[in-house]
Amino acid sequence: MNVLSGGAAAAVVKGVQARFEQETGARVNGTFSAVGQMRDQLLAGTPCDLVILTKPLVAKLIESGHVVAGSAKSLGLVRTGVAVPAGASRPKIGNREELAAAFRAASEIYHPDPEKATAGIHFMNVLKALGLDQELQAALRPYPNGATAMAEMAKSKSPHVIGCTQETEINYTEGVDLVGSLPKEFELATDYTLGVCTRAQHPELAGKLAAMVAGAASEAIRRQGGFEF
Repeated sequence: MNVLSGGAAAAVVKGVQARFEQETGARVNGTFSAVGQMRDQLLAGTPCDLVILTKPLVAKLIESGHVVAGSAKSLGLVRTGVAVPAGASRPKIGNREELAAAFRAASEIYHPDPEKATAGIHFMNVLKALGLDQELQAALRPYPNGATAMAEMAKSKSPHVIGCTQETEINYTEGVDLVGSLPKEFELATDYTLGVCTRAQHPELAGKLAAMVAGAASEAIRRQGGFEF
């Protein structure tokens, strides 16, 4: 079973993987990164039975015939948040002024791909809205996806380190703490949605995995990570 998924849902797939493999005898091969990159891989012909992206991207893949119509299921909403290394002091981020001050005070700012990752694109838009996109260039530390960005932030020895990505990627990563969601003005809640691919080699098994990933089998894992549903 080949799965292409946005990084925000990685822990959900991995959380039901053992049970699925035990019940079906099928092996799950998951690839997790920025949603734009995962979409591009699917369109390029990478084998895929189940895809997990944002709701709009899955809708477009249904329109283009890459995902089976009627197979889409939502895992829930994921907000974009701010993080710091575990144990570090947590800056105030409750409004525009506080958020700007927190970013300005940071020696390093970790974030996902600003071109293909949902949270990375949004983060750069927030910086532009704050007028900080050019001022803070030297501090930016982009990575292919939010999970990698958070893992690298956890290793940083620099003072005043901060990060911004999907809250699930923060909550599921050891060594980092969630400060909170972006202020209401900059809020982004992403609906992560799965779909069975039209070229799935095992559509029935893909449907079973889909039911586990978006259903009761993963509910506790999703809630723990910050999915809202």
